[in-house]
Amino acid sequence: MLLLVLAYLGGVLTILSPCILPVLPFVFARSDRPFLRSGLPLLIGMALMFAVVASLAAVSSQWVAQANQIGRWIALVVMAVFALALLWPALADRLLSPFQRLGARLSASADAASDAGRGGVGTSLLIGIATGLLWAPCAGPILGLILTGAALQGASVGTSGLLLAYALGAATSLALAIWIGGRVFAALKRRLGVGEWVRRGLGIAALLAVVAIAMGWDTGVLTRLSTVSTAKLEQGLLDVLPGQQPVAGAAMMSTAGAPGQPLPVEGTLPSLAGATDWLNSPPLDAPALRGKVVLVDFWTYSCINCLRAMPYVREWAERYRDHGLVVIGVHAPEFAFERNLANVQRAVKDLKVTYPVAIDNDFAIWRGFNNKYWPAHYFIDAQGQIRAHHFGEGNYAQSEQIIRQLLREAGNTLPGDDALVAMTLDGVARQADMSNLKSPETYLGHARAENFASPGGQRQDQPADYTVPATLQHNQWALAGRWTVGNEDARLETRGGRIAFRFHARDLHLVLAPGEDGKPVRFRVRIDGQAPGAAAGGDISADGDGRVDENRLYQLIRQSGAVQERTFEIEFLDPGVHAYAFTFG
Repeated sequence: MLLLVLAYLGGVLTILSPCILPVLPFVFARSDRPFLRSGLPLLIGMALMFAVVASLAAVSSQWVAQANQIGRWIALVVMAVFALALLWPALADRLLSPFQRLGARLSASADAASDAGRGGVGTSLLIGIATGLLWAPCAGPILGLILTGAALQGASVGTSGLLLAYALGAATSLALAIWIGGRVFAALKRRLGVGEWVRRGLGIAALLAVVAIAMGWDTGVLTRLSTVSTAKLEQGLLDVLPGQQPVAGAAMMSTAGAPGQPLPVEGTLPSLAGATDWLNSPPLDAPALRGKVVLVDFWTYSCINCLRAMPYVREWAERYRDHGLVVIGVHAPEFAFERNLANVQRAVKDLKVTYPVAIDNDFAIWRGFNNKYWPAHYFIDAQGQIRAHHFGEGNYAQSEQIIRQLLREAGNTLPGDDALVAMTLDGVARQADMSNLKSPETYLGHARAENFASPGGQRQDQPADYTVPATLQHNQWALAGRWTVGNEDARLETRGGRIAFRFHARDLHLVLAPGEDGKPVRFRVRIDGQAPGAAAGGDISADGDGRVDENRLYQLIRQSGAVQERTFEIEFLDPGVHAYAFTFG
């Protein structure tokens, strides 16, 4: 229920978002008509169409994405004709073809029906459906939470309900705008006699909106030109409402119980039968694990938070294996390439993971635990009861104390050395420098992209030429060269493409993959225009040279001295590379 309220409030806030601007002319064009017969059907059609399209898109079906693009172009034609009808109803009726004349009469027929007192509801609903196809709201924290959760949990009535609540929130704020706009419009007609000029002005605004949407400015330029951002407001709502935190890559902590204190029972170990494969072990199930203390670790191999926590999980598995502990890694993929079994097998070998790993490509085990985070640790006692949990990095000493406490409860002996695991780590496993970490995880795919600074914005799912602006602000990033920006990645079409990022952190990582042919992609890294030298990460030379030969996270920058705001740039000398996400440490 709280999440429904949160989704609704997030939708209400879209009235402050720049991405609502292109649809406002179509909404205001009907503000002088009766609300129940004109404005309300339009908003209902818009909300329903957005909820349907977004629900389908959340499961990432390629045919749905293509159908939505076709639908957007059809809607653009309908709305362009509607705008022409606002400007020159008689001219449009005389000059356009029979099919276009039908569209041109959308506005006139609805107006005539309203004047005659017999509705025009159907026409307004059709205009609302077309508007819903055109509307591409900015992906703030709340919408990002809903869409990411939908992608992980799969299509469901709950997901569609959340998206509909979001759309209804937007419709509520637009209804208020219509109410205000209708009164302003009526006052202008009554007092100034300029109603026809206002109508034509709305027609011009609608045509400009069609152009903006066709050029992709609705999700590109408008976002960067905005002087009002809803992100902080939405994040404030997330912070106020308990349990509604971002899903992916969380670096948060939530543990149950304190060392030495009785641990509560939080539930029972769910079924592990949903795993699509098992590594390092035959399939395991809850009955076979009775009598063992179990640590379940949700992870994915390109997640930097998981990679920093993994050395501790490995050490616990080794240290307490002969004392009653079973560690199970549940690999739940964030990106498409992490669903490839061969990729996971290679990662398990490279990371020296020897304990059982369940491949949870369908997120069946994830849903069984009602999990929302990478990494996430669940501590299960010898009776199969979940007694504690921990989300994100850190607090390793407390987690080990919980393991020891559950082993004692089960009557197991512990290693003779009571000292907890103390580790000196390097490479990607080195713990983050939190005092200097001022750049967030940043995705390059259009589904979750933020702070993109290339002029013109992202062009979704089609090849386009990009440039890096002369100056990048803190945490802005940009592309240069010819790229195709997909749902979760950006793919380089020609050699010489670049990515630039203005960041503030000790470490910079980038999740990369070679092209479909698997050929390595050479690249060169620069920091503030110079070779990285001593600031080179583990996957490049001091000269900044490296290559993408696997689907994984690459450590590109590790500063050894004073950490300050820097400009990172990577140039790819070969085409085909896929870039997914920046992470920092």
